[in-house]
Amino acid sequence: MDGFNEQFLISVFIIAIGYLLKKGNIVKEEDGEAIARVVFNLTLPCLIIVTFSDVEFSNSLLYLIVIAFVYGLGIGLLGLILLKKDSRYDRGMFGMMIPGLNIGLFAYPLVEGLWGFEGLKYFGMFDVGNAFIVFGMSYIIAGMYAERANMLETRTIIYKLFQSIPLMTYLIMCLLSIMKIQLPSFVVDVSSIISIANMPLSLLLLGLYLNFAFAKGYGKLILKFLAVRYGIGIITGLLCYYLLPVDEMFRFTLLIGFILPTAVSVVPYSIIFGYNQRLVGTASNLTMIISFVLIWGMVNLIM
Repeated sequence: MDGFNEQFLISVFIIAIGYLLKKGNIVKEEDGEAIARVVFNLTLPCLIIVTFSDVEFSNSLLYLIVIAFVYGLGIGLLGLILLKKDSRYDRGMFGMMIPGLNIGLFAYPLVEGLWGFEGLKYFGMFDVGNAFIVFGMSYIIAGMYAERANMLETRTIIYKLFQSIPLMTYLIMCLLSIMKIQLPSFVVDVSSIISIANMPLSLLLLGLYLNFAFAKGYGKLILKFLAVRYGIGIITGLLCYYLLPVDEMFRFTLLIGFILPTAVSVVPYSIIFGYNQRLVGTASNLTMIISFVLIWGMVNLIM
């Protein structure tokens, strides 16, 4: 437990450094886009390669893909039902933020520090199912309720899925593992060196994007959004943790996975479909803060 709390303190400190760099105008928030591209297109895929290079896939790991997909689908549909009395615009804006989870940027650095490659293996499989929700369902919801709804096309959704380098890396590594094909040691060694940068860069990026200037006038809607995400997430996570007859790391993955922040893709989606970017950023920031506190509290209570 001391190691867990120490890792959390280190993570908080690195996030604080990123935030202070922004406040001191040493690094601008706009610079975060370049760092995010490096994380999602280089350091995270390299970490996936290292993590899955020696993995033997069991049925339990594959179940995580299905669970993440079904959970995202379920909570997304439930969210739309609970938002049915709100305007079409608000329904699309908050509806797109409910189902997707921020695993690559938020969960990976914490899991890597707490449970190492063993934890990353589980969260990686969970992220495969989540990716279809983030780039599929959230995008569909955003497009369906937007004023420019005609922008939504099936081929665009498919293109977005195949455009995701982390998702493609997951799928390729899964396929290679199933076929018992190992990557050359040189590729794994190079990936291992690059992957070391993933945790500090991801945490610094969270600090750069952290913003305490919250939008006004949407208090009730934001509370409803948070209640749906975290109410269902906490209940589902606890039920899975205490009732499922699976190993502890599997149960921890679900317990923590269901209370992760909303996916970072909601910000570019808000730009594409003409939603209130500041409001989406406000809600996204709130989920980062709440998730961080919830994960720390839950793990300390259970471990």
